Amino acid sequence: MSTALVTDLTIFVLALLVGIEVIGKVPATLHTPLMSASNSIHGIVLVGALLIGLTAHNPVGYILAFVAAFFAAANVVGGYVVTGRMLKMFRRKAQPVPPASAQPQLNGQGQQAPQEVRR
Repeated sequence: MSTALVTDLTIFVLALLVGIEVIGKVPATLHTPLMSASNSIHGIVLVGALLIGLTAHNPVGYILAFVAAFFAAANVVGGYVVTGRMLKMFRRKAQPVPPASAQPQLNGQGQQAPQEVRR
């Protein structure tokens, strides 16, 4: 194994462990907002996958670049879908228009007709 490969693998494993440690400490109520806010990071991953595709010179490199770009794009789209659903939960609900039969009945003088009281 070359020194560059060992260095790259060490950085990858350390980043994986730090990511697990950081995400593991997040409470469940904050997990979705945190993940949906990280779409910019996934966009950078998508750009990196496209750059890998540009530097690939063999079929294995092209396949790996395609798989990386596919998963990064799916992650970006999924993050925006989750954000949209989350924001939809906080919208005010439209007030329904009451049916015509629920409108107050007016007598001929423009005043509301007395209602019958049912017992």
